[in-house]
Amino acid sequence: MLNIHIRPHWEISLKGERPLDTADLLGLLLSIQDTGSIAQAAKSVGLSYRYSWGLLRAAEELFGQQLLQTGRGRGTGLTPLAQKLVWADRRIAARLSPTLQSLASELEVELARVTGPALRPLRLDASHGFAVAALMSCVDRDALPLDSRYRTSTDAVTALARRECDLAGFHVPSGRFQAPTASWYLRWLDPAQHCLVRVAGREQGLITARGNPLGLHTLADLARPGVRFVNRQAGSGTRMLLEMMLAADGPPPEAIQGFNSAEFTHSAVAAYIASGMADAGVGMRAAAAQFKLDFTLLVKETYYFAVRQEALEEPAMRQLLELMRTPSYHAMVDALPGYDARETGEIVAIAEAFGAAA
Repeated sequence: MLNIHIRPHWEISLKGERPLDTADLLGLLLSIQDTGSIAQAAKSVGLSYRYSWGLLRAAEELFGQQLLQTGRGRGTGLTPLAQKLVWADRRIAARLSPTLQSLASELEVELARVTGPALRPLRLDASHGFAVAALMSCVDRDALPLDSRYRTSTDAVTALARRECDLAGFHVPSGRFQAPTASWYLRWLDPAQHCLVRVAGREQGLITARGNPLGLHTLADLARPGVRFVNRQAGSGTRMLLEMMLAADGPPPEAIQGFNSAEFTHSAVAAYIASGMADAGVGMRAAAAQFKLDFTLLVKETYYFAVRQEALEEPAMRQLLELMRTPSYHAMVDALPGYDARETGEIVAIAEAFGAAA
């Protein structure tokens, strides 16, 4: 099966002038940041020294500002403008990658129908998470055609109830918020027809800037004057969890500056904070670690795939479950900050997982 990769690409230009392609420029700036040397950076990204200098000059002429700064004994570094360009690219990638991955998966399936045998793909709708992304990287699409789409948790379980997908990925917190969260998803999940596959345990919490300069440790701190918050989109499991926590203990959402903002992945929230555009957000420990940010644990939760019980004996489903139970996949999950692979791949009855709520 063909593998398709779609990546974000952006250009900058003044009106009427030839646009500057940022692909080579951003790679060069990132490498300069890592090496402190233009010559080493150019070599590491496969560009000539002469071309690299010309690219930097063209960009500086376009912006009317320098991109590099030098200091005695410190080598070459990035100016605030260059750092802003790097973070803009990271934010673009974090925000768009799940959508582009879903589109790539759809294209792979469509092309497979034309170029290969007509095998029905296993359809996965899931909220975005690092363990799911790791699983996708393990799947041999030739042996197991898989059509994956990243959606909110609510959209995923709704699609399963409508038989629009075979697996629906969603997450449920432990403790006091488990019952109301489970009750919400049980609007679409039927304990008599559906069961759960445990994907991973994971940690959600408060993501703050590196070093947590504002001393933000609780949700109450988000209402302090001047604190800028970045939220997840409505319908996401994380947004729903946050609204439950605020309803139980405060502060009121309207007291939080930026509560009505919306980013579509945990990585996008972390990138937004790392770029200096917000002071805090709620997301996974793994996202905070990805951008070297601070993290304060708020709740532990379990990520599940909901499936129809009758589908468990289908060959493709059995193959996917066997993959999820391999030591290599468990090792990948355990290596993710804040993740736990105990019982990954195990089938759980809804009544067992959710207790009285079911």
